[in-house]
Amino acid sequence: MSITLSCLLMPTISSAGPREQAKRIHDRVVGIPPTADVLDEMTNYIEQGKVADAAFLAMENSAFYSVTLKNWVTPWTNEEADVFAPLNDYTATVIGMVRDDMDFREILSGDILYVAGDSINVPAYSVTNNDHYQALENLDADLKEVLQFTSQSSVTGLPASASAGVMSTRAAAKSFFKDGTNRAMFRFTLINHMCTDLEGVKDTTRSPDRIRQDISRSPGGDSRIFNNSCIGCHSGMDPLAQAFAYYDYEYDTESDPDGEYGALQYNTNSQIDPDTGSQVQGKYHINSNNFPFGYVTHDDSWSNYWREGLNKNLGWNEALPASGNGAKSMGQELANSQQFASCQVTKVFENVCLRSPQDASDRAEISAITSTFTNTGYNIKQVFADSANYCKGE
Repeated sequence: MSITLSCLLMPTISSAGPREQAKRIHDRVVGIPPTADVLDEMTNYIEQGKVADAAFLAMENSAFYSVTLKNWVTPWTNEEADVFAPLNDYTATVIGMVRDDMDFREILSGDILYVAGDSINVPAYSVTNNDHYQALENLDADLKEVLQFTSQSSVTGLPASASAGVMSTRAAAKSFFKDGTNRAMFRFTLINHMCTDLEGVKDTTRSPDRIRQDISRSPGGDSRIFNNSCIGCHSGMDPLAQAFAYYDYEYDTESDPDGEYGALQYNTNSQIDPDTGSQVQGKYHINSNNFPFGYVTHDDSWSNYWREGLNKNLGWNEALPASGNGAKSMGQELANSQQFASCQVTKVFENVCLRSPQDASDRAEISAITSTFTNTGYNIKQVFADSANYCKGE
């Protein structure tokens, strides 16, 4: 005798009620459960259809800054993407920007730095160590309350014109300007703020005229490798990474091999590098014998070859010039792209919804939130609120 399974055996799926949604939003946005009073107030907002207000209420909790944002930003500050890396000026600056509702595009160009205010007794900010922020972490300081806005130029001595948001913080310099040829700073800026690695922007149709001398045109004696692979990344990267030509991270390689006590070094127009005879750091001329006919970097001018070709779809702002001088203007070029805005929204979505976008509905929501983000002053807290609204029933 055959047995027919009844559809009554199928599990019943029910959507979460307002109180469950309120708790879920708080847990995901803040990282800890809400108090009873906050949960009641958030529930009331949701019952009135004011989900964004509920999310903003949750973000008033200090843990949003000391836990959620700290864990969100910290992996951007090091090559290993280590969420357990110490608090530093990069992380603190992003946290402060979010708290103060700053235009998030300034993350790649602003003369911005957040340090501890006078309300807490910690070592003064130093350009040669991380003691200031390590002390804040050791004290489990309330980052929402203690962080204070200042400018990099007023604290570090970096010219205001050379400030470039988090790219010119000490933590970023230690991770991405240390040794190498400064291409790491560009690559990890793409990864962390444009949501793509170099492979994702590879385009072999761009001109190779700005590729530096250190890149062999016949790796292993085979020019096809250069023409079919190397050129795809370097033809676009090298003209943009030239914006970092005056930056370095200096430290004592013998007594401090890990660079724990090094400092960002920027060559002003009165500082001439002995290896280049200009403001350009000597690292831009290393391995010049690999291909002597390659491009020689004479200054910090940059050009965006990706305005055309495959990477035109990154959504560059046509109101901006496709070239300039220095990291500040290059950061503005990146941060005003559609890709930058979409990247920030996607990262917040993944953080709040605990998953990546999966289907057409998710992608449409990402597009809608991105539109709101770009039309409301690039306020990242609005993105957290909109993402929480979308995922509140999951």
